[in-house]
Amino acid sequence: MLNSRQRAQLRALANGIETIVYVGKEDVTDNVITQMRDALKARELVKGAVQRGSMLTAREACEKLAEACGADPVQVIGSRFVLYKHNGEKRDAIRLVK
Repeated sequence: MLNSRQRAQLRALANGIETIVYVGKEDVTDNVITQMRDALKARELVKGAVQRGSMLTAREACEKLAEACGADPVQVIGSRFVLYKHNGEKRDAIRLVK
């Protein structure tokens, strides 16, 4: 679980990253979950978006993906959301403040 300082640090880091996972009209599918897991393993911090045709809000999609991937939700703004999952195997892992 992230505290407010860690969440603020991750929000600042998320400003500069591109959206790489999209939730479409078929909502959170197995394919979307697999994409998010792979992205979290490779990057730790991932920005996603919900497209217009989806029946889910960004908050709902964020919560579903966080639960399915074992990640922490960082931020939800408009149709975009950010998830974080620490990867201890990465040499250049994100170091969070305590």
